[in-house]
Amino acid sequence: MYRFIRFSTLLVGLFIAIQGYAAEAPLTTADDLGPAVEQPIEFPHNRHAGKHDPSDPSKGGMEIDCQYCHTYARRSSIAGIPPLQKCVGCHNNIESVKDKPRIKKLFEAWEAKKPIQWKKVHDLPDFVRFNHERHIKRFVEQQGHTSQEACGYCHGDVKNMTVARRQKSLSMGWCASCHEKAHTVAASGVDVGKQAYWYTFQKPATTAKVPEDIKAKGPNDCWQCHK
Repeated sequence: MYRFIRFSTLLVGLFIAIQGYAAEAPLTTADDLGPAVEQPIEFPHNRHAGKHDPSDPSKGGMEIDCQYCHTYARRSSIAGIPPLQKCVGCHNNIESVKDKPRIKKLFEAWEAKKPIQWKKVHDLPDFVRFNHERHIKRFVEQQGHTSQEACGYCHGDVKNMTVARRQKSLSMGWCASCHEKAHTVAASGVDVGKQAYWYTFQKPATTAKVPEDIKAKGPNDCWQCHK
């Protein structure tokens, strides 16, 4: 009887906790899996990375490559946030937008010598390790996809967003489903070189030209993501 009471109390406490979390958690849809993160400055990704509109340049984007701002992505596990100096370096020469509120905030921070306190949108648990460099090497440098294609697979169609929103689940199952697919390691006539290294952590058996596409799946060892 005592065990039954303890078990019932535990269930009630768990139910209350779940209800409290559900009340505080933001509503999401299939295309919007993350909360709206309020940033100190509403950075318009669509204006910077969006498609250029030759008929009306004032409305179109500038098609800036993702890696121009997120420079660490190709050489580090993190993508990185551009330093304030890079933002000011561009906007210091664009007189037409200096009167906009967000740009004024930019220069106020620069004059005060304070960094912009950007907030993470795609925040994984501390026990998960994601390496941007390996994915950029594979899909951008080796397969020739654009940064927007490669980055957009995980981050969504950022070029059409203003403030970035999380649109992919980024769950373990979601990542594992991609690793189960056979991705191209080397295309026809391309030197294998060190390409296989990025998938298996092993040097390739040969560096000779390959007669046909070589495909490989992503790592399936737990320690690759959990270290």
